Amino acid sequence: MKAAAFVYPWDVNGDPDAPARIAGLGVEQVTLAAAYHSTRALTPRHPRHRIVTAEHAAVLYPPGDDWAGRTPRPHPAGRWAPGDAYGEAARALAGAGLAVHTWVVLAHNSRLGAEHPDTSVVNAYGDRYPWAPCIAQGATRAYLTDLAAEAAVRPGAQGTELESLGWYGLPHLHAHDKISGVRLGEAGEYLMSLCFCPSCRTGYGEQGLDAEELAAAVRAALEPLWRGSAVDPGLPMVAELLGEERAAAVRAWRDGTARSLQEEAVAAVRAAAPAGFQVLLHADPVPGHCGANAGVDPAHILSVADGVVVPCTGGTDLLAPFAAHAREGTVLAANFTVVTGMGGSPRTLAADASRARADGATELRLYHAGLASDGDLAAVREALAAR
Repeated sequence: MKAAAFVYPWDVNGDPDAPARIAGLGVEQVTLAAAYHSTRALTPRHPRHRIVTAEHAAVLYPPGDDWAGRTPRPHPAGRWAPGDAYGEAARALAGAGLAVHTWVVLAHNSRLGAEHPDTSVVNAYGDRYPWAPCIAQGATRAYLTDLAAEAAVRPGAQGTELESLGWYGLPHLHAHDKISGVRLGEAGEYLMSLCFCPSCRTGYGEQGLDAEELAAAVRAALEPLWRGSAVDPGLPMVAELLGEERAAAVRAWRDGTARSLQEEAVAAVRAAAPAGFQVLLHADPVPGHCGANAGVDPAHILSVADGVVVPCTGGTDLLAPFAAHAREGTVLAANFTVVTGMGGSPRTLAADASRARADGATELRLYHAGLASDGDLAAVREALAAR
């Protein structure tokens, strides 16, 4: 199976040994960040630094002139990725014989929420999530669609992987995160991720729901969790907590909103890209899932995009629903964390890859070549050499 490694531009720029080291892992491709959220990242081998602090969500290249005068608009990176950091890294990696695909983070942007609070998801209690743009809002959808096209189709890129192209909600690795004091489970996280901004209130109304009554029902459903009561954590519990008809109407609004955005963004990328450009989404086969791996309907998303990147570090069960709808040429990329300190298991990668192939995977994604220790990279090299 073809293997690709995720990489940041700052892993490569300023380190002349990085391209050959990444190619030496045995990967054929790199998925290089072109638009990314704020982060703090380790660079264990870089000759100039060990920690990179990306202070805000940014594009890692100079944004185009078409953004002039627009609100919202993307911001270029600061000193952590100056100038055309993406382009510099892409050229160096291509020079080492690696195919370069872009890595584009979309509906996950704390700076957008800080500068334009009205763009954020609003929960049933009235709290805003500045990291989570509401994908139902017209201006936000236009921003995300245009950003997808620009950030995905960088010079020399052969394809793209679109992350967070769907609803983002409560789960978020925020700075000094302290929200784990109450175990919410999947059902609780879903309820805490429902948006009640004006656009979503209108959308619920179109589904026959009263937004105020829905918000009250959500708060009532969550109340036992705040008291520490045990509740079945699975998403199917939402129908019991809200009532089947109400839960179905909520899902109809949210699923339709996400699907149309995914269709629009992929179409915008294809319109801007050369022939043969590959478009993948980071995806979860459960439509109610919020986060970096957008919850999707497998049949629908595989009719829109060329394939999906599926989280598999905790097991490969999520591949099967996509494999059931795969066609000839569909890419099902199994994404494994290979950083031991981040919960990965590079030493079992060969066995994990074999299991993923049996479950329908056609490719591997390795998170993350820049963050891993030398020992982890050595295990990756060994596993890929055994393919």
